[in-house]
Amino acid sequence: MSKSPQIGPVERLARHDQRIVAFSVALIVLLAGAYTFLGVGMTMTAPEMTRMARPIGNPMEMATRPVGTAQYVLLVFGMWWIMMIAMMTPSAAPVLLLFTALKRMGSEREKAVLFSWLFLCGYLLAWATFSALATGFQFAADQWGVTSGSMMTVKSRTLSALIFLGAGVYQLSAVKQSCLRHCQSPAQFLARHRRPGASGALIMGARHGAYCLGCCWALMALLFVGGIMNLYWIVGIAVYVFVEKVVKIGPILVRSTGVGLILFGAYLLAI
Repeated sequence: MSKSPQIGPVERLARHDQRIVAFSVALIVLLAGAYTFLGVGMTMTAPEMTRMARPIGNPMEMATRPVGTAQYVLLVFGMWWIMMIAMMTPSAAPVLLLFTALKRMGSEREKAVLFSWLFLCGYLLAWATFSALATGFQFAADQWGVTSGSMMTVKSRTLSALIFLGAGVYQLSAVKQSCLRHCQSPAQFLARHRRPGASGALIMGARHGAYCLGCCWALMALLFVGGIMNLYWIVGIAVYVFVEKVVKIGPILVRSTGVGLILFGAYLLAI
C-alpha cells in the first residue's frame, strides 16, 4: 500500500487562509486602535483629549497651535489614516474573508493570503485619500480661524450645525444608498468587480474602499464637530458604521439617522 504524501508546514498553514487573514485584520485594528488611543506624536492622549471635550461649538481653547511644518503635516495625516484604519477595517472584514475563501477555491489558491493582503492594502489606500483631504481641511480651517487649534474641533456653532445638516442630507441621498448597497453585498461586489492577479486584488480593494468612502465620508466629517481625538465619537461612529454595513437592519436605520442629524443640526442653528 502506497503511503499518502506527507503534508509540510507550509501546506498545513495554507489550509487556514481565512484564519490567517482574520488574525491579520485583528492585529491591524488592535495596533491602529492603540496608536490612536495613546495619541502617538500628539501633545495629549485620546483619553486626555476626551476628558477636555466641551459642548458642540464651544471647545476649549489651548495655547499650542498646529505647526505648518512638513513633519507636523505628516504626523496629522498619520493620525487621521491610522484612526480610519482602526475605525473602518472591522466593517471590511466580511468582504475580505469572502474574497479569501473565493481565492482559495480558485486557480490562485496558493496566493490567497497574499492577494487578500493586497485587497486590504487597496481598501486602506482609499481611506488614505480621505485622510489626506481631511488633513488639508484641518489646516485650512485652522488658518481661517474656525477650529480650536490643538483640540482640532470646530468652534463655530453655525459651522457645526451645517456639518450635521450636510451629513443628514447625505444619509438620505441616492449616492449614499448606492454606495451602501455595494458595501452590504460582499458576494455581489466580488462577482461584479472580479479581477485576477495581484494588481487585480489591489484594484478590487481600492474600488471597495472607494464605495465605502462614498458611504461613510459624511459621518467621518462629524469628527470635526465632536472632536477628532474624542473617544466617544470615534467609537460611536465606528460602531454605527459597522452596524450600518454588516447588520441587515434595512434602510430604516440609515434614513432615521439622516433625519436625526438634520433635526439636531436645525436645533443647533436655532439655539
